Amino acid sequence: MNYRHIAVAGALICTASMLPPPASAGEPRAVIELFTSQGCSSCPAADKILGELARDPTLLTMSLPVDYWDYLGWKDTLALHGHSDRERAYADTRGDREVFTPQVVVNGIVPVLGSDEAAIEKAIAQTRQSAAPLTLPVTLTVADGKVFVTIPAANGEHGSAGIWLCPITGTVQVAIERGENRGHTLAYTNVVRRWVKLGEWNGNAETFSVPVASLPNADFSVQDIDRVAVIVQSGPDAKPGLMLGAAIATLH
Repeated sequence: MNYRHIAVAGALICTASMLPPPASAGEPRAVIELFTSQGCSSCPAADKILGELARDPTLLTMSLPVDYWDYLGWKDTLALHGHSDRERAYADTRGDREVFTPQVVVNGIVPVLGSDEAAIEKAIAQTRQSAAPLTLPVTLTVADGKVFVTIPAANGEHGSAGIWLCPITGTVQVAIERGENRGHTLAYTNVVRRWVKLGEWNGNAETFSVPVASLPNADFSVQDIDRVAVIVQSGPDAKPGLMLGAAIATLH
């Protein structure tokens, strides 16, 4: 799966008993990934919902523009082919072959329609009841021109999990000139610009340091990004699974 990455060393709740466990201090309760496209007329409603959910400090929201609608007449200016690959990898892992926009994947395991906010909230509760996501406390800080990531050790048996660092643009306005959204200026929130593979987590403590200046590539500059997120996700890159830990921090 091509993430355009580099390797860096180093349901309504009826009773109290059915409530999902609360997030610990500093621990997000969900990672929300929205697969969206500037060429999809159904996506602006989902983009707006993601912007609203981003105001919730217990959620880590990420917009992942895809490129598979580019042939319809408008090339998505923010899309990464790796996002299309990632959405297909999720579908392969689940075995349902469901690849569409707008699609939200909650905590790496539950897909829902991205424009259905109630379904998103239901999926958050569902994953926290059944799968115990985001129990790994990840520390992410930015200081002295570097991003520092610390992941603690954990007891018990653990399969391999990927550690990814994502440079993010908090807000982007795009004027669409062709295609289904022609004539509209659309707003995008927490757009992932790149996937940087830090390494693998196997239950041992890990620490990484990445210079902020190394995060941009030919598609964007350091001035284009204002935050970074880190996720620790179970499974191999081609079979992404449950989100084990996540954090987000501002750059400036």
